[in-house]
Amino acid sequence: MVIDTASDVPWVQCAPCPQPQCHPQTDVLYDPRNSVTSATFPCTSPTCRQLGPYANGCTGGPNSGQCQYRVQYRDGSASSGTYISDVLTLTPTPAGVVNNFRFGCSHALQRPGVFSNTTAGIMALGRGVQSLLSQTKGTHGNVFSYCVPPTESHRGFFVLGVPRVAASRYILTPMLRSKLSPSLYLVRLQAITVAGQRLAVPPTVFAAGAVMDSRTVITRLQPTAYSALRAAFRAQMGGYRVAAPKGQLDTCYDFTSVRTVRLPKVALVFDSQSNGGAAVELDPSGILFNSCLAFASTGGGDGSTGIIGNVQQRTIEVLYNVGGSAVGFRGGAC
Repeated sequence: MVIDTASDVPWVQCAPCPQPQCHPQTDVLYDPRNSVTSATFPCTSPTCRQLGPYANGCTGGPNSGQCQYRVQYRDGSASSGTYISDVLTLTPTPAGVVNNFRFGCSHALQRPGVFSNTTAGIMALGRGVQSLLSQTKGTHGNVFSYCVPPTESHRGFFVLGVPRVAASRYILTPMLRSKLSPSLYLVRLQAITVAGQRLAVPPTVFAAGAVMDSRTVITRLQPTAYSALRAAFRAQMGGYRVAAPKGQLDTCYDFTSVRTVRLPKVALVFDSQSNGGAAVELDPSGILFNSCLAFASTGGGDGSTGIIGNVQQRTIEVLYNVGGSAVGFRGGAC
């Protein structure tokens, strides 16, 4: 399952799920017909009405039909199918069992090639009432955390509920809320440093905030901030051979025959109650992606909202204390 902090409806691919409408996956497809605890929802049920913008009509008529859902993502991909419930087992303990867990039973994907064969579905963790977080807050509180590993050969983790690590070990920044997209988790950058030097970017450039997004790969910065970061990074990397851009990644290098790549330290400085801000130093694995600087412009103006992608989150435990309106960062966690 892919952890997604920027969406609300969890879903898994369900049998029958023919290709190419679905993508191939290594795990066995979930088949609700083989589960005695699975159930569908009538289209007139409160649960179906609660889907709101994710509702996608009915099968078999409004009175006797089954509730359908559809989720559209920013990258153009989408999932659709029947909205159902079943027992979700997170851990083999009573607290880890979620009865009547509501999720999408996906029978068709738009742009299925976006998903890898290790992806069985999306574990949505947004603020919406449909998300895993909202469905479990009675037992686990409004808290979760995860750590994205530096490579596929390393192990990351996901924790639902308050972590056992002492609160003092996290660098904290206020969690903001978007009026236009209230289910998103926003933070506000204060500055960026490269090789210990703060970039000359006015704080007003970051005023719209940035979405914490565990599914989006690279970080998007406002144009002025990205231009400053790119210039500073290129200056520090002058000893390496430049390579052709790769799509939206315009600062790439050819490291062929280079035994050791030395990257400048990059830190994101978030708003904080302390005067210096909350500085989060990126792991070296969180600076480059496919030998390119893993940042890009938002494509909008300096008033646009940024995105903190999952590459920059590598090796960092990111704590979402939704009840306490705070986001925490703990480096070197995985």
